[in-house]
Amino acid sequence: MKDLTKGNILTGLIAFTLPLLLGNFFQVLYNTADTLIVGQTLGKNALASVGATGSINFLIVGFAQGMTAGLTILTAQRFGAKDHLAIKKSYVTGLYFTVAVSILLSILSIIFVGPLLQLMQTPAEIFEGAKTFMRIMLGGMIATNLYAYLSNALRALGDSKTPLYALIVASILNIGFEYFAILVLKLGLAGASSATILAQTISVLFLLWHIKRKVPEYHLNRALWHIDRQEILHHARLAVPMGFQSSIIAIGSITLQIALNKMGTDAVATQAIVSKIDQLAMLPMMSMGLAMATFGAQNYGARQYKRINQGLIRALAIAVSWSIAFALLLNIAHFYFTTAFISASQTAVIEMSSHYYLVNGSFYWLLAILFVTRSTIQGLGNAKIPTLCGFAELFMRAGVAIIGVLLLNYTVIIASNPAAWIGSTSILIPTTLRMIKRFRRNEDLYEKTA
Repeated sequence: MKDLTKGNILTGLIAFTLPLLLGNFFQVLYNTADTLIVGQTLGKNALASVGATGSINFLIVGFAQGMTAGLTILTAQRFGAKDHLAIKKSYVTGLYFTVAVSILLSILSIIFVGPLLQLMQTPAEIFEGAKTFMRIMLGGMIATNLYAYLSNALRALGDSKTPLYALIVASILNIGFEYFAILVLKLGLAGASSATILAQTISVLFLLWHIKRKVPEYHLNRALWHIDRQEILHHARLAVPMGFQSSIIAIGSITLQIALNKMGTDAVATQAIVSKIDQLAMLPMMSMGLAMATFGAQNYGARQYKRINQGLIRALAIAVSWSIAFALLLNIAHFYFTTAFISASQTAVIEMSSHYYLVNGSFYWLLAILFVTRSTIQGLGNAKIPTLCGFAELFMRAGVAIIGVLLLNYTVIIASNPAAWIGSTSILIPTTLRMIKRFRRNEDLYEKTA
C-alpha cells in the first residue's frame, strides 16, 4: 500500500502512475486484441461488426465502471484519514453494488442489444455479427466489472501494481484464447468475445486471491458483511452520478457511431481502428488522471490541500506534454498505425484514418486537461461538476455529429470529438481555477489553526 499524503509529490505521482500506465497499455492491448485478431483473421465485415459495438459497450459497461470508480473514492478518502473500520465498510458496500448492478445490466443488455443496434442503424451485413459479439460480452459483464472494482479498490489504498499484474496475465491469456477459439475451434466472433470474458474471469480470481493473502484492510468478519443502509446511500451519492456521467458521454459516442454508420462500412471499419489509436493516445492522460483521483482523494481526507494543488500542476504538465508529442508522431507515421489493423490494400480506410488523426490529434492537448482536471475533482468527492461536463460533451458531440450527417461530411462528423472536449473543458477549467484558489485559502486557515 502507498500513502500519497507524504513524500515528494512528483516522485510519488510518477511511481504511482507508471503501473497505471502499463496497466492501461495492457487494457488497450486486451481490448485491441479483438480488433487486431478479428481484422486479420476474419476480414473487414467482422472487424466492422466489432467496431459497431464499441459505443454500446461504452454505454452499458461504462456506467458500471464509472460507478465502481465512484465507489472507491470514499475508500481512498478514508484511507487518507486513517479510518480503518470505515475502509472495510466501504469495500464491502462496493462489492454489493458491483455484483447487483452487473447482474441487472447483463439481463437488460442481452434482451435489448438487438433493438439498440437497429436504433443505431447498423449496416445489415454486420448486424448479426455485432449482435452475437455483444450478447456474449455483456452477458459476462460481471467479470469485467468486478475486475474494475477490485482494481480501483486496490488503487484507493495506493496499490497500482497488483491490478497491473492481473491485467498482464489476462491480456496474454486473452490473446492465446482468442486465436485458439477463432483458428482452431472456428467459433468466429462468438469465440473472440468468449475468450475475452474467460480471461477477465481469471483476472478477477487472481485479485481476490491477492486481497485474501496480502490486503488486511479488506479482510472482513461476519459482522461487516451486514448491509448498512447509510453506507449504501453515502456511496450511491458518488457512484450513481459517476456512472451516469460515463453513460451520458457514451450516448454522445452512440450518436457519432450512428453518423458513421450512415457513411458506410468503410467509415465503420475506420472507426474500429482509430478508436484503438485514440485509446493508445489517451493512456498517459488517463493514467495521470487516475493517479490524481487517488492522490486528490487521499490528500483531501488528510486535509493536505496544498499538496493537491501542487500535484495538479505537475500532472497537467506531464499529460499535456505527452499529448502534443503523440499527436506529432501519429500524424507523421499514420500509415503504419492503421495498417497494423488492416491490409494496406484498403486504401479508403487508410485515407479516412489519416484524416481522423489530423482532426482529432490537433486537440489531444485539450483532452489531457480534461482527464486530469475531471479526475482530480472526482477524487474530492464532487460528482456534480463531472456530470455537468458529461452533458456538455453530449450536447457538443451529438450536435456536431448531426450536422455532419445532414451535410454528409466526414470531417464534420469526426470533429464532434474535439467539440465534445471543448464543451467539457469550458466547465472544468474555471471550476479547477476556483478549486485552486479555495484550497490556497483552506491551507492558510489550516496552518493557522494547527
